Amino acid sequence: MDWKTFQALLSGVNKYSTAFGRVWLSVVFVFRVMVYVVAAERVWGDEQKDFDCNTKQPGCANVCYDHFFPISHIRLWALQLIFVTCPSFMVVMHVAYRDDRERKFKAKHGDTKTLYSNTGKKHGGLWWTYLISLFVKTGIEVAFLYILHHIYDSFYLPRLVKCEVLPCPNQVDCYIGHPTEKKVFTYFMVGASALCIVLNICEIIYLISKRVVRCANKVKRRSRNMAVQHDNYSDDPFNNCHLRVSMGSDLKEKPPSFKTALKSPHRPSGLRLEEKIRASAPDLSTSS
Repeated sequence: MDWKTFQALLSGVNKYSTAFGRVWLSVVFVFRVMVYVVAAERVWGDEQKDFDCNTKQPGCANVCYDHFFPISHIRLWALQLIFVTCPSFMVVMHVAYRDDRERKFKAKHGDTKTLYSNTGKKHGGLWWTYLISLFVKTGIEVAFLYILHHIYDSFYLPRLVKCEVLPCPNQVDCYIGHPTEKKVFTYFMVGASALCIVLNICEIIYLISKRVVRCANKVKRRSRNMAVQHDNYSDDPFNNCHLRVSMGSDLKEKPPSFKTALKSPHRPSGLRLEEKIRASAPDLSTSS
């Protein structure tokens, strides 16, 4: 496998990832891929040749090695790295699909109009693709850790194993080559895988919480705008007709009397002139 090409492909994921995604990518390259290529692959270079049994029975050492190591650690880790990094290409492919749609849309409607504000921004379908890729990566990590633990009964690698599988004549003692180095690298790779699981879970929580906060802010802004529109409607003078109608209804229910009209300071001038004439006229009823 060309690891440089593999690294170049994965580097495109870096610009579409969050802070947790960038840390995850660094852990994968520095603590897993580099350690795998530089050191771990040499430690497990020819493990079957270093697997030594205290018998010369033909085929016994091969059968015992296959019984205790049905799949090599180094090959299982290589398969794990390939499967873990594949979901990240889902995001790159989705962004490439968006870029292609944007290019076709601009060719049809001109460069002034755009279909996406930013094709790499995690909104809509791309957000779901990114979230699903995180769940898939976490599931793959957990599955491979379970497989490694299930095949070898634990992550511990013993120095001596006892084999009773045919064609061995009796119980045979077999010794593993470089057991301490293999045990250290096994723990290291398991720890790096566990760290990647924690980073994936943190990124899932971060994405979901950020989406919830954004939706809550949208709901608050929408309710605030509705309240402002309602206040503006109530302050509009053209919408206060009910006040005028109520005043008119009060006037109809209680019409003004003649006395109240005379007492009013704003009486008509004709009424005041009539009062002056009455006051100046002589009293004819008493003259006879």
